[in-house]
Amino acid sequence: MSGSPLDRAVAHDLTRDLTATATSSVPVVVPFTGEVLHDLPQSSVADVEVAAEAAREAQRAWWAAGFAHRRRVLLRAHDLLLERTDALLDAVQIETGKTRGQAFEEVFQAASATRYAALAARRTLSPRSRRGGIPVVMRTRLRYEPKGVVGVITPWNYPLSLAVMDVAPALAAGNGVVQKTDDQATLSVLTARRAFVEAGVPAELWGVVAGPGAEIGTAVVDVADYVCFTGSTATGKVVAERASRRLIGVSLELGGKNPMIVLDDVDPVKAAADAAYGCFAASGQLCVSMERLYVEKGVAPAFLEAFAARTAALRLGTALDFSTDVGSLATKAQLERVTAHIDDAVAKGATVLAGGKPRPEIGPYFVEPTVLTGVTDEMTCSRNETFGAVVAVHVVDSAEEAVALANDSEFGLNASVLSGSRARARRVAALLDAGSVNVNEGYRATFSAVDAPMGGVKLSGLGRRNGPEGLLRFVEPHTIAESTGILQLPRTGAEFAKLVGLMGLYLRVAKLLRRR
Repeated sequence: MSGSPLDRAVAHDLTRDLTATATSSVPVVVPFTGEVLHDLPQSSVADVEVAAEAAREAQRAWWAAGFAHRRRVLLRAHDLLLERTDALLDAVQIETGKTRGQAFEEVFQAASATRYAALAARRTLSPRSRRGGIPVVMRTRLRYEPKGVVGVITPWNYPLSLAVMDVAPALAAGNGVVQKTDDQATLSVLTARRAFVEAGVPAELWGVVAGPGAEIGTAVVDVADYVCFTGSTATGKVVAERASRRLIGVSLELGGKNPMIVLDDVDPVKAAADAAYGCFAASGQLCVSMERLYVEKGVAPAFLEAFAARTAALRLGTALDFSTDVGSLATKAQLERVTAHIDDAVAKGATVLAGGKPRPEIGPYFVEPTVLTGVTDEMTCSRNETFGAVVAVHVVDSAEEAVALANDSEFGLNASVLSGSRARARRVAALLDAGSVNVNEGYRATFSAVDAPMGGVKLSGLGRRNGPEGLLRFVEPHTIAESTGILQLPRTGAEFAKLVGLMGLYLRVAKLLRRR
């Protein structure tokens, strides 16, 4: 790996922005080399409480400053993110092991989410009139107020984009934030946070803590007025259960076992290239990446040949430039999980069509992108999320069979349809039981659509980020309705007797006129 400006001194400078008074620390390893980059200070439960109190105090002034002020600050943060692209790319690559191109996807997404939140907040969250219970006689108005302090718990795999996709709309809606980062990804978050602070976000408004999830993540849930969690389904259930004790809301983006359907009218070479990216971007360490391929038999021979060739030709490497296609797995635990899934499948009769081997000569956590055929339900990788660059390919007789198999999962986060006809692909996409479905793309069409909600169904999550829905989760709606005095509503039996006929007539006329 070539030298990086993100060295131990820079790491030490960034971690001064953590809310962490504890004397303990943990070593953070560079996935590309296995070497220790820095020792990350660990926060305590008391640190979380301090961060929450500071965010709560700063939030009052932030909300009072109004939409226009928040818009100016967040648009400046957008510009600073772009000005600091190289520093952000370095941080993401060094911490996660992904390629330069896939790190850039994070910068692009973070800037997009920030710009959208800045520009859409007023339109989405301004006070507005709603139809009264009895028009003219009553008037109704709706206003929104921020939740207060939002707890954001983010994973290591997409540290920049997943953080900003929750933090930016929370700030735009007038909230404070306490974010618990994964140890492996804290520097990426802190690099982005500095841009926001220098743009005008009060430092206390966005507190960052680090430490064990069971202790520090739990503390964040306990101090927050709303919680955003991205991670495993098992941990998401724990977060939801704990939040429910306090009757606070949550949004959860959880695991997936995402299917891609390859219809028989595709160009097999183009489809193979699209499928390879959808499966192997970020070394498969992406909640919305593809792990199951269902290929119609009419195109299967040509597609499988092209897919295996495309996979084998992917360039693995550690360069901090755009010369590689696939990076490293992020941790030793990831290496062990991915190789265990491959070994289990092969031992039970699966065939490796491409890849399948560790590449320690490149870096300690490198594994070749792997294409498996003959995967059956007794194999671990069949229904369980691998979260690595491993995909099982199944040949099917029809699109109907592909849809049935794709939907036969406890997960429903993301899906994809590849076809030579977008109209046909859309028809198939409408049948898939997933929160997001991409046509002729693996995940980027929906992932980049910051004006549209993103989230999962079934065990893949609860709630939505992005779009108006992603802003509305951070506010409490308050309804204020008034009597205009034009007609006195009945208060006694005698008064009801006089008005029942008139009220009944109103209901019949409202229905006739299709008035809501």
